[in-house]
Amino acid sequence: MDPVVVTACLVGAEITREQTPYLPISAEEIGREAEACRNAGAAMIHLHVREPDGRPSQSATLFAAAIREVRRRTDILIQVSTGGAVGMTADERCGPLSLDGPERPDMATLTTGTVNFGDDVFLNPRPLVREIARRLRDRRIVPEIECFDAAMIDEALALAKEGLLDLPAHFDFVLGVPGALAATPEALRFLAGRLPEACTWTVAAMGRHELPFAALAIEMGGNARVGLEDNLYLAKGRLAKGSHELCAEVAKLATARGRPLATPGEARRLLRLH
Repeated sequence: MDPVVVTACLVGAEITREQTPYLPISAEEIGREAEACRNAGAAMIHLHVREPDGRPSQSATLFAAAIREVRRRTDILIQVSTGGAVGMTADERCGPLSLDGPERPDMATLTTGTVNFGDDVFLNPRPLVREIARRLRDRRIVPEIECFDAAMIDEALALAKEGLLDLPAHFDFVLGVPGALAATPEALRFLAGRLPEACTWTVAAMGRHELPFAALAIEMGGNARVGLEDNLYLAKGRLAKGSHELCAEVAKLATARGRPLATPGEARRLLRLH
């Protein structure tokens, strides 16, 4: 099987410093954590940014500062979020897509449907999905298709028929969000089996499911996303001291199952990045 692409989700839009003191917020903190994740075996980071007071932001200026700091320290790939936080407009969510030159992201997310998100609703009506897909296409930024439910695969295939998405594509199966598809092995096998030929996939399972599903993905030939955005704990009652500790656990899981870790260069090839 191909090497495992480990993606580290460092920041997110929901986690607070009250929940964990290890959440990186400033550009310097994000840069240090990205470097630590690269050293632990990650090939890519999934990037959100925050205002200095911790509020989620899609500011191109804040993304630029974080990306500069990451690239000053390490060669890890950078995937920016266009999901942002619940309630943001399309223009807000697409803030980081405007970046170019040394601050241009390697990849960006594209969520292809609306889903319950705890007590909130992560709203992605079809016109909005197509607007973000157009912006990604126009900027020639490769999307990662974020799927919180099975229908989001079908919507991605519809986008491909409309010329807004190239196949094969890369998918991220987000499992275990309250109100969305549960984290079960049956669900992951079903989703992976629905993909067109040559597509690649990653699993991002929430909370206590994170590491067990990373192990399952490795066994199935997929890839793994781990980090504080999705899970705060290294073990029950034991906070991870950063996403790098979770990446190190995935490295152990991959080694035990005979799969090497992808370097950023190998990940670029496997994910068909420009």
